[in-house]
Amino acid sequence: MKQGIIILIITALIMSISACAALLEAERESVVPRTPTPYEPAISPPQERIEVTDSYDLNTEILSLIMAHESVGLFVTYDFDLPDIQEEVERVAKEIEMYNPIGAYATSSITAVTRKNTAYTEIDILIEYKRTQEQVNSIIPVATIRYLRAELLGVLREHRDEVAFRTSLNISEEDIREFIKEIYYDNPRSIIMLPIVAVEAFPEDSVDRIIELHFGHIEPSSLLQQYAERLAINVRYNAGLAVGRNDAEILLTLARNLIASTYFDEPAARAISEHGPQNFAATAFSALERGTAVGEGFAMAFKALADELGFDCRIVLGYRDGMVHAWNIVFLFGEFYHVDVAMGAIYGLETTFLKTDYDFIEMLYEWDFENTVRCNGTLTYEDIVYLGDDMQYNDIDDAIINEEETYTA
Repeated sequence: MKQGIIILIITALIMSISACAALLEAERESVVPRTPTPYEPAISPPQERIEVTDSYDLNTEILSLIMAHESVGLFVTYDFDLPDIQEEVERVAKEIEMYNPIGAYATSSITAVTRKNTAYTEIDILIEYKRTQEQVNSIIPVATIRYLRAELLGVLREHRDEVAFRTSLNISEEDIREFIKEIYYDNPRSIIMLPIVAVEAFPEDSVDRIIELHFGHIEPSSLLQQYAERLAINVRYNAGLAVGRNDAEILLTLARNLIASTYFDEPAARAISEHGPQNFAATAFSALERGTAVGEGFAMAFKALADELGFDCRIVLGYRDGMVHAWNIVFLFGEFYHVDVAMGAIYGLETTFLKTDYDFIEMLYEWDFENTVRCNGTLTYEDIVYLGDDMQYNDIDDAIINEEETYTA
């Protein structure tokens, strides 16, 4: 009997031990070790955070976000040893927004949010933009005045509405306007009209800055491009009609042909109060394509034709008898001369073709005398052609042949 009881007790103990072992085994299998992460993503869906070590790193990363036109940047730092990291991050963001050229140009606001834990700090950067990524990518770096002028020439020839340059050049808004004006009057064959220009710098007072130009045109850019293509064809055709035994005769033919095909719009001339207005009558296109122009339009057309043939021909902006007017200066056989085709259409070319400074001053012309080449050539209209019953040419070749080598087209 006792032996049976002992066996039962031993059996119960064995079963109890087995049950405990099974329970412990089950508990051990249900526990999954978890490695703690230093942070949890702040927004959904989770994104990998970029580690930054100091303010310089953060500055660089924010600028990278702007160049990529990203609106959100997620960062983490383990090394910022600052009592108020939020204040420092806000300072970096504000500095980019206000004083960095890219930040000042492209962004409207940069917001920073930090969450500080024991071992690390999460940094969220939120960016709002006032420029598109295409505008940011289109910024043209400019290191020299020469390169700036070359880029402006391309922009004006394409009749674009806007352009942005990044530069450290010491140039003012007025300098840029003057460059544009000079480029326009030097290129009447390819630029239809002088645009209205708005200039803005980002930031305003900085050596390194982005300068944005907005151009106002009287017609859409696409239409102006079509006009430019038509003008180029017209200039080539009309320049090809010029004939003569020498350069003087060729220039005279250009002037005569222009007068024959273009009407001087006197009412429009009286209404103009400044040079280069948004007025087609003041353009080469109007003179050559539409057959009507004011003095500036005649001058631009004559320069376009002379340029096509390789002459050194310039525009003079000034006044005649107190009215806004424009004409040309040409370089011929080593000397400079005034030529006013528009007034030649009214009073005869003998009064305005190949004239000296003294001649024009006597006829009440006014211009920036100090900054304009002297026109004191000895050749005259009468030297080129004798107007009788028959068109006869004076023999001027011997008088000018020795000077022809000095002429540079």
